[in-house]
Amino acid sequence: MPLERRLQVLGSGTEEEFMKTALKVAFASTDMKSVNQHFGAASAFAIYAVDRDQAHLVEVVQFQDVRSAAEAGGRNEDKLAAKIDALAGCVAAYSQAVGASAVAQLKARNIQPVKVSAGSAIGELIASLQEELRSGPNAWLAQAIRRHTRTDAGRFDAMESEGWEE
Repeated sequence: MPLERRLQVLGSGTEEEFMKTALKVAFASTDMKSVNQHFGAASAFAIYAVDRDQAHLVEVVQFQDVRSAAEAGGRNEDKLAAKIDALAGCVAAYSQAVGASAVAQLKARNIQPVKVSAGSAIGELIASLQEELRSGPNAWLAQAIRRHTRTDAGRFDAMESEGWEE
């Protein structure tokens, strides 16, 4: 199921600082309002950037229909790899259900699979995630934050090469 379309929301330069600290999360959705798809069969994901206080839709990725991919000579085994590649940079992927193979592949890419009830409102899931960020994240979220804020190991070498003046 190859990636068919990637739509990015372009914002003003004032959002640049927000994007440096926000976590990206994906929601398997056809209507961009609720989680209504199984991860492996998802035809689209809404990707949001979320921090404690705000959330912005930053991207929508859409995939070719399984039937049309098969008709075009595509293989369904490749559908997970294409989806997981499209979610690079996300810390979590919310869906109605997710198979064991997808769970293993997502975790290998540091993306936490999150299973929610069919029809869960994306806005409510984001609000819950923000509340967790404010009150103290659970284990997977804390680990995602650490990975997201981890800085370059060579940053001190770069600072030293700039010199020091008092």
